[in-house]
Amino acid sequence: MSINVFEKRAFLVAVASVAVSLALIAYATWGMGINVPTCIPLGSKPFDQASVTRHEGKNYEVHFVARMWAFEPSVLRVPTGSTLDIYAVTKDVTHGFLIAGTNVNLMIVPGAVANSRVHFAKPGIYTIVCHEYCGRNHQNMNARIEVSDQIADYSVEGLPASEGMKLLDAKE
Repeated sequence: MSINVFEKRAFLVAVASVAVSLALIAYATWGMGINVPTCIPLGSKPFDQASVTRHEGKNYEVHFVARMWAFEPSVLRVPTGSTLDIYAVTKDVTHGFLIAGTNVNLMIVPGAVANSRVHFAKPGIYTIVCHEYCGRNHQNMNARIEVSDQIADYSVEGLPASEGMKLLDAKE
């Protein structure tokens, strides 16, 4: 039994298609810095309060809480060149978390912590929107990250006033 010319060509086209697909995935991952966000299953109690923790340099850990129809914190100001490790939870329904102008696009589901990392090399205002319909005021659910050369450290707005609120400096 012999393989005819058309079968050989079909096989080569299939192998070439797989190779090109793998090359494009590799380019997106390493060349463009696109990564698939992860979801951390909750092995312990999730955080209840939004918080910002500054680590060495311009590295920050930000815990966002999504609630109908707001993100906490609602405004985060950081200096240009900052890297944010973002963790997000919800206490009610599924929400989306998209930071415009970046590769951060998370699905926040009850019972899990969604996370991603983003570096802000350029100053500007980066809007955070909920892209998953979450109820009648969904269109008003947004927040923003303000990145500026004019500030030396972070500041936040829109955190609930309570003893559980944390604004920490990891050096303290």
